[in-house]
Amino acid sequence: MLQKEDILFEDNHIIVVRKPQNIPTQADITGDADMLSLVKEYIKETYHKPGNVYVGLVHRLDRPTGGVMVFAKTSKAAARLSEQLKTDAFQKTYFAVVEGTPRERAGRLEHYLKKDEKENKVVIVPMLTEGAKKAVLNYKVLEEAQGYSLVQIQLITGRSHQARVQMASLKTPIYGDAKYGKHATTTNNLNLFAVELRFEHPVQKTQMVFRAYPPTEKPMWNLFHLEKYLEF
Repeated sequence: MLQKEDILFEDNHIIVVRKPQNIPTQADITGDADMLSLVKEYIKETYHKPGNVYVGLVHRLDRPTGGVMVFAKTSKAAARLSEQLKTDAFQKTYFAVVEGTPRERAGRLEHYLKKDEKENKVVIVPMLTEGAKKAVLNYKVLEEAQGYSLVQIQLITGRSHQARVQMASLKTPIYGDAKYGKHATTTNNLNLFAVELRFEHPVQKTQMVFRAYPPTEKPMWNLFHLEKYLEF
C-alpha cells in the first residue's frame, strides 16, 4: 500500500506520488510490487471502487531511480499528459551524485542510444545504427564535495537509462550505478532522483510543479546542501 507521505497531490484527474527507489514502475518478471499496481490498490481501497481500477501510466522511472511521478486517473488525462511529453510543457529534473566532476561544469549532451534487451543495458552508438534513438539532456554542476559532485539534470528526451549512460560518457558515472559506474555499492543505492516535475494540468490547464527530496538518510546525498537548490 502507498504511504500517505508518498502522495504529493491528488484530484479527480491525476495523482502525483513520490516513487521510492528500487521499486519498478510497472510489473516485471520479478513479480515484485510495482508503482502502477500500488497506485491502483490505493485508489481501489481508499474509494471502495469495485472491479478493475483505471490508472494511466504516463511516464517511467528506472527501477533504481526514485522521485516524482504523475499517474492519470482517467483516459482523457492520460492522453493529454502523454501529448505534453512531446513538448516543453512536461519537464523532468533530476539530481545525481557523480564520481568526480565533469570537465565542463554545465552543458548539453546529445547521443544516440540503443538498448540491448538481452543484457538490459544501453550503449552509445552511431546515429545511423538501426534502432538507435536520440537522447538529449542538459546538466549543471551545483556543488562539489570529497571527490564527488551534485549535478542537476534536465531530461529533454526520456530514453531508458539515459542519464546514467550519458553521465558515464563524461567519465563521471552516477555513484552506486552497478551497470555503468566504476563501483557498484552493496546498498543498492543509485544516487539518481527525480526531484522536480512540471506539467500543465490536463483539465484545468494550470501550471503544476511538484518537488521531492532525495533519500538524505542514504550515503552521499548528505554530503551536499540540497535545501539550497530545492525550494518548497
